[in-house]
Amino acid sequence: MEDPSVEEVFYEGALVPGFVNAHCHSELSYMKGQFRKGSGMAGFIDQINELRDNKSYEEKVSDLKAAIDGMWEQGVVAMADISNCADSFPIKAVHPMYTRTFLEVFGTEKEDCPAVMASVAALKKKAEEYGLDAAPTPHACYTMSPELLRAASVAGLESGFLSYHSEESPEEDEMIRCGSGPMWENRRRAGMSVPPVSGSSSLSYFFSQLAKSVSLPLESNLLLVHECCMSAEGAREAKAKAKRLFVCLCPKSNLFIHNLLPPVKMMMEEGLKLCIGTDSLSSNDELNMVRELFCLQSNFPDIPLGELLTWACRNGAEFLAKDKIFGTFEPGKTPGVVFIDNIVDGRLTAKSSSRRL
Repeated sequence: MEDPSVEEVFYEGALVPGFVNAHCHSELSYMKGQFRKGSGMAGFIDQINELRDNKSYEEKVSDLKAAIDGMWEQGVVAMADISNCADSFPIKAVHPMYTRTFLEVFGTEKEDCPAVMASVAALKKKAEEYGLDAAPTPHACYTMSPELLRAASVAGLESGFLSYHSEESPEEDEMIRCGSGPMWENRRRAGMSVPPVSGSSSLSYFFSQLAKSVSLPLESNLLLVHECCMSAEGAREAKAKAKRLFVCLCPKSNLFIHNLLPPVKMMMEEGLKLCIGTDSLSSNDELNMVRELFCLQSNFPDIPLGELLTWACRNGAEFLAKDKIFGTFEPGKTPGVVFIDNIVDGRLTAKSSSRRL
């Protein structure tokens, strides 16, 4: 017999495991709302250089904490976070969200490689003093000398993980393939050395540099972030040269900077393991995993919501090697429970949002 005192309440939505944000720059949260959209990568780099450190340390840390707390409330349980300094370390050290910190390395001049690697080694030591999982990672082909790209990759691979910005824009590919274009000119005007012209894609260039220092195929977890210009041939090359390959999609960031999206359907056809990231508040209006999923659904309407959620939950957990804890609802796991509202006919809507239960 039904208990008349019990009120039945129904919600249009879904219960899902906690999200894994596979690519974020939380320490750039103080830059929210300061960037012009549609600048292209060369213009975006100019803005980063112009606006970096335009707030006090206290303001930056306050914005950073608000961003991480906001993601946690929306259901993010783990994050692959990029750091160039130690600003985020005290917050991440005590936060319930798990983070693996990728200490991003830059440097275009060959002679600076030893000093840059010494600096990132000191930053790694500081991160470990806070109890964080952290290791160096190369940024991208266009901000690094070949020597530094190899050295940072070797150091990162010792931890078992690399996160690498790859083929984010046509400007990047033109720079590496042809030695021309806005990014090439940007580097030259700034008096910086430029990478060698390879005649091939920037992704192929990356693997050719790795092959000079490590054995391929890689056994470690490799995350290629963005991949807006990846070809089917490039996808096959990446699978052949990295046994544990993941690709992180940050669609709202790609639209913000380039008005461009990655070839998601091709990636699916090639069997790539996809993850979801928010990138930073310098290249995004918000750090919101549901908005990233809605963006993908709006532009690739044939992809089922269940597939998108696999990317946002399970695959990110696998990249971080935390899939025994996060990613799915299974006995023995503690992934957290997240409610996504305003799902209609199995699809996200413009009103959909998430919250931790």
